[in-house]
Amino acid sequence: MKNEQGYALGTTYNIKYEVDNDSINLKQDIEDVFYLVNRSMSTYLPTSDISKVNRGDTTVVVDEYFKEVYLKAKEVWRNSNGRFDPTVGALVNAWGFGPEKAVNHMDSTKVDSILEFTGFDKIFLSEDDHIVKSNPKVYLDFNALAKGYTIDLIGRMFDSKGVKNYLIELGGEILSKGTNTQRVKEWVVAIDSPEQEDEKRVLISKVKLHNKAMATSGNYRKFRVDKESGDMYVHTIDPISGYPQKSNVLSVSVIANTCMEADAYATALMVMPLDKAKALLKTQTQLEAYIISADKDGDLNEYRTSGFESLLLK
Repeated sequence: MKNEQGYALGTTYNIKYEVDNDSINLKQDIEDVFYLVNRSMSTYLPTSDISKVNRGDTTVVVDEYFKEVYLKAKEVWRNSNGRFDPTVGALVNAWGFGPEKAVNHMDSTKVDSILEFTGFDKIFLSEDDHIVKSNPKVYLDFNALAKGYTIDLIGRMFDSKGVKNYLIELGGEILSKGTNTQRVKEWVVAIDSPEQEDEKRVLISKVKLHNKAMATSGNYRKFRVDKESGDMYVHTIDPISGYPQKSNVLSVSVIANTCMEADAYATALMVMPLDKAKALLKTQTQLEAYIISADKDGDLNEYRTSGFESLLLK
């Protein structure tokens, strides 16, 4: 079993895979996938397709990778009634939850002005693979599903090379295939507890994965306590209203057939109230999910679909 580790897409990766001959090394093939994704969708590279699109370059013909991610993002956006939105970055920054400088004294006028260029319905993919915006200020960021997609691409590359057993982990997102032949059993992965200590990783569950992907979205250290009610909340930005919304959902883990789908829906479920998250899961029967929320006393409550429950390591 080979083990490749490194740094890519702003995070770490750990990839285990089994090949027939020890002389076979797929490290460069893995790096090639990272290069292709960055060239297409990295908002940190000024030369990437997405950076050009965000600067208003209408001549860009997006590649097959960009197109596949765009189409999945649009699907999840529709299924989540707009809660999952890759154009929400400007609002996140404005309210002080993003990497850019916050806007002082946010009010309805400022929110409305940003909403003018927020919304995945303001951006379209033309038949000749150009991105068309209804407002030139629309800013696109596929960060919420590009990591999962990258994992899927590495999995496809492994499949094309005849690799039958592998576990791909990138920034906590995971794709499994076959079995862990070192232990002669299925792959087992851990889920972090939302109650993390500074120096020590705290686990809450372990899950058996077989030919499945899992992604986890969490606000482990970003929750706040309402001084009046004592309730624990995390703040997420509602891309529809433009305002921060309170949620007591601390962590969502999603199991799906592809890591891109798991990644996107984990993000979508994080920004939805718990009742709406449960309702969405009833319509998306291909997904299994584990949601951790906190009550006003700070106690954790768990919701698991029956399929997720069956995969937990007892």
